[in-house]
Amino acid sequence: MAKKKKESVAVRLTAADKGFNITVNTLMTFLLVIIVIPLWCTITMSFRPNDYLGSYIQGMFMAPWHWSFSAYHALLGNNGFLIAFSNSLKILVFGVATALFLTIPLAYGLSVKDLRGRSIISIFIIIPYVFNVGVVPTYILVAKLGLRNHLFSVFAPVAISTYNCLIMRAFFEGIPNDLRESASIDGCNDIQTMFKIILPLSKAIIMTIGLYYGVQFWNDYFRPMLYLDKDYLRPLPILLRNILLAAGMNEFVEANAFGNASIESIKAASVFMSAIPMVIAYPFIQKYFTKGTLAGSVKG
Repeated sequence: MAKKKKESVAVRLTAADKGFNITVNTLMTFLLVIIVIPLWCTITMSFRPNDYLGSYIQGMFMAPWHWSFSAYHALLGNNGFLIAFSNSLKILVFGVATALFLTIPLAYGLSVKDLRGRSIISIFIIIPYVFNVGVVPTYILVAKLGLRNHLFSVFAPVAISTYNCLIMRAFFEGIPNDLRESASIDGCNDIQTMFKIILPLSKAIIMTIGLYYGVQFWNDYFRPMLYLDKDYLRPLPILLRNILLAAGMNEFVEANAFGNASIESIKAASVFMSAIPMVIAYPFIQKYFTKGTLAGSVKG
């Protein structure tokens, strides 16, 4: 018997569809240009030699064989930068681990509909989100607990985000309740159900919320500036802030602490290197990002 050929159905685009596609592609191209140009300008500025005399636009098209790595040599050879980068990595790793360790059980508990006092707990979580207590009470609490000049003080006060908790709770509520009932019949308690059934199905939302926390802790400079007075505890955002301020303050220590590289190259190299961890992490999390955000916001 001769095999029947599959008939292909061609979808004809209407004029409205073609106009929509052109509009979307034009808008995306425009947004891409807006993002790429400042990034490329920052990268090329970080490679400019100290004796460069051209304009910013000319520097963007400078040949690679004219680039200078003095800014990166100065940064990587400076103990202050290495210590600040190490402190930021510690805050990132321990902050994300602590935040997920606290957020996941809380969100899972709130997703259990027969949990006693569930509505009361939800109210106590939402109230601080709506009515912020302010900086002074938080600072007094951190000082009274003896957490000043500890990296723990940077991420501990914000280890649980109400927004992230609600998104994760909505994701857990979207998991069929039959799985919990089956696990209960097999003899699993709530903790075993969470670790053996719920979490293996929740990689998308865990990666997404972990990315949210990671970006928050990596870019935070206000809390380190508020709670950390020691130079050896200073994270990268504080050092970057000081470098940016040093452009017009020659007496500031960061202005002359990085060798012969120009201050503009130092600033650009610092900005670029501070973005590297997030740039490296995002491609591995991107496949979970859209799925986790959409699934977690259906009931949120």
